[in-house]
Amino acid sequence: MLRGYETTMSAPPTDRPPATADLPAVDGLANPWSTPVEAVARALDVDPARGLTGDEAERRLAAHGPNEVAQEEGTSLWRLVVNQFLSPIVGVLVAAGLAALLAGEIVEAVAVLIAVLINAVIGFVTEYRALQSVESLRELGRTTAVVTRDGTPTEIAAADLVPGDIVQLEEGDVVPADLRLVEGANLQVDEAPLTGESAPQAKAVEPVEPDTPLAERGSMVFKGTRVTVGSASGVVVATGADTQIGEVASLVEQADDGNETPLERQLDKLGRALIVAVIGVGVVVAGVGIAVGQDVQEMIETAIALAVAAVPEGLPVVATLALARGVVRMSRRNALVKRLSSVETLGSAAVVFTDKTGTLTEGRMTVTMLQTGPSAVELASIGEDDEQARAALAVAALCGNATLGEEDPADDVGDPMETALQRAAITAGVGGREDLLEVAPEQREVAFDRDTKMMATYHRVAEAGGPGLPAGSTLVAVKGAPGAVVASATRGWDDEPLTDADRDDWLQRQRTLAGQGLRVLALARRVVDAGDDAASIEPYEDLQLLGMVGLLDPPREATAQAVADCHRAGVEVVMVTGDQPATAAAIARQVGLLDPDGEGEDEVIRGADLEPAEEWDDARRDQLANTRVFARLDPRQKLDLIALAQSRGHVVGMTGDGVNDAPALKSADIGIAMGDKGTQVARDSADIVLQDDAFESIVAAIREGRTIFENIRRFVVYLLSGNLGEILAVTLAAVGGFALPLLPLQILFINLVSDVFPAAALGLVKGDDHVLDRDPRDPEEAILDRARWTETIAWSVLVAAATLGTFALALGPFGMEEDAAVTVSFLAFVVARLVHTFNMRAPDEPLLRNPIVRSPVVWAALGVSAGLTALGVFVPPLANVLGVVVPDATMWALIAAGGGSVLVIGQIATTIRGWLARR
Repeated sequence: MLRGYETTMSAPPTDRPPATADLPAVDGLANPWSTPVEAVARALDVDPARGLTGDEAERRLAAHGPNEVAQEEGTSLWRLVVNQFLSPIVGVLVAAGLAALLAGEIVEAVAVLIAVLINAVIGFVTEYRALQSVESLRELGRTTAVVTRDGTPTEIAAADLVPGDIVQLEEGDVVPADLRLVEGANLQVDEAPLTGESAPQAKAVEPVEPDTPLAERGSMVFKGTRVTVGSASGVVVATGADTQIGEVASLVEQADDGNETPLERQLDKLGRALIVAVIGVGVVVAGVGIAVGQDVQEMIETAIALAVAAVPEGLPVVATLALARGVVRMSRRNALVKRLSSVETLGSAAVVFTDKTGTLTEGRMTVTMLQTGPSAVELASIGEDDEQARAALAVAALCGNATLGEEDPADDVGDPMETALQRAAITAGVGGREDLLEVAPEQREVAFDRDTKMMATYHRVAEAGGPGLPAGSTLVAVKGAPGAVVASATRGWDDEPLTDADRDDWLQRQRTLAGQGLRVLALARRVVDAGDDAASIEPYEDLQLLGMVGLLDPPREATAQAVADCHRAGVEVVMVTGDQPATAAAIARQVGLLDPDGEGEDEVIRGADLEPAEEWDDARRDQLANTRVFARLDPRQKLDLIALAQSRGHVVGMTGDGVNDAPALKSADIGIAMGDKGTQVARDSADIVLQDDAFESIVAAIREGRTIFENIRRFVVYLLSGNLGEILAVTLAAVGGFALPLLPLQILFINLVSDVFPAAALGLVKGDDHVLDRDPRDPEEAILDRARWTETIAWSVLVAAATLGTFALALGPFGMEEDAAVTVSFLAFVVARLVHTFNMRAPDEPLLRNPIVRSPVVWAALGVSAGLTALGVFVPPLANVLGVVVPDATMWALIAAGGGSVLVIGQIATTIRGWLARR
């Protein structure tokens, strides 16, 4: 950091090259914005007319380092691969595979390890695609700069800028470093990415007070902002990590992004529970078997087989598939999910903090109000006979120099307020600036001046005239601050002199509009004879006041409904913006965050009124937790509010697009950045990137996240009930000294083939239509709570009973050989598991018209599982491996009865549960 250029932020990274002793000292440059230009130039030892020499620039570059803000390193391919093997559930699978290998069961070991690899491949491919899509957005912000060196303008890479460089800025340029303005003409800069201010800020060379807030430092322009109007030159006072954007980036590095999502924590807990269960099954079976006199070696082998059976080999694969499917569905909504589990996290969010500009709003100024008298005028209703409104809009369109894009507003060039004025004139049928210039060519321009607070353009109107234009005259079109224009006006539309009472009425209208959060401009004109010399006409004398326009960056069309959907889902939406309190309150009322019938900004807490977090008492914490709009916040205050919500046990989401949002995006449980107008720092810090910047995509993500969690619960119950059923059936037979109804390879076949496809289909079920009618789940709520463990055990008992029952009938009354009886019990178990898929409906869902029955994916999965099972039975080599024979008619009857009983009993039980719940 330049010595003396003090900030309240953290120091630059320590690996930056130290400044050499012979570089210019700037100890007196504590606040460049309040220091005269001459003093800044002396402190930086530079002549603004000639700039630095090439040699001096090289020395300073070596000392200060490149003008680059450190970006978060992307996840390496190696780390992406390793991440797929870190969950406890995958660890259980690997251990089971190794145990099978040590026991000499090569086929089982290979099959289990293949399941692990399939899970890893699915997870890797899905996350890699998302990261590649985000990487493709990185080009934004890689800029060049025009500097004066050795007295000559030279274009260099922005990374090579050094303190003391003299930089030239033109309309449309991205500011390449923090600059103290040296010269400027009608300069306006869009600082929304840094401060959240929605309107461009006027800049000037004159110093401001030392304690001026960042958003009001008119003598400075900052790295990463964009020039919208005018041109200027400035001297570089900070580069790289020492810039304002660099200081925010350092907050990003300090921000705690957490390690695990709620879903990852719950899957880890489930994995650890399975580890205990696997060990417990092995020990209990071996111990009981040996105690009742079974062969020790045989019982140890049986224990290992049951331990492998206890592991739901398909669980990681199915969980990854469910999340990957959610990622794909979100990508179709233009949302890039960088981390698989992030798509579920938003489903448990209880609070979503959101930036305003470009997130809740469209990110562009729009004329929402035209006032030509006591009442407002609707733009679309202006007719040819409304001469005053047309005259006002003609002045609004002519007085400026912005250019409209041919089709897309994103292609507009110039002051966003000027383009908004032109579009309003077009909407009213008056026409844009280019249209009006054809009948009223411009002769002269008087640029906006911070002293007069007005701008004027001179036009020679053709004899034929035009919309709102007096024929055959010289027209002076004036726009500016209402106070200045009203003070300069002498006449109203009726040509009657303006009285002090008239002026008071107009200024009261201005205050009313400003209180609604609108940016207000006054419009006036002066009409003189066409023969008068434009240069001799004073622009701001004898003005005719035409009216006022109110401009606002309006809410997106779908934002209000999206906020309502969040409220319906029990999710609180909180606006945190760097914009003005009145503007924040106006938008909040329009989108449903504040009472639409309220007035003023009393419900908005300003950053200046927000104490450091360590000073909050319980009453203040409660007040802040119940506040829905915060304005003029700095990045650190956003972090404090997120920490407050998290301390209350809430899962917190944060949306934003600016550099000022990046630390909060990283600290939140789920960060959501805007991909279209968002900055790269914001995208790097987020978990989800919305390519279309649409807030309503957040509601889709909440719906998707909740559906995914419910589906995960569904297929976990499905898989574990099958595994426990296998264990019960085999354990009871082994302990009782009977033949095993299921052989080890049959169990592996069921786990990896028969069960996986229906389970995967359950993970992809669309979900019910009322998922947003529930409150967010507790992030500590287990995937399997007590009720679902009870349900899982009950289902496993039912499946085991059906399997053992058919096995006993085959061996006993039907007198079948052991291989035939094993075939019957194996296929009865498979059929039971397939039809058990339909038992996974919720108790409050109808018997037939529920998401599972109506899902074509479920039916396809059942067909695949049935087909693969048929191959295992009817293809001799596979049948030999599985130890089965081709069933006859009697065997098929037993199989159908045993397996089908699970569906019948299950549907009766589920229907009764639903009936009891409704009582």
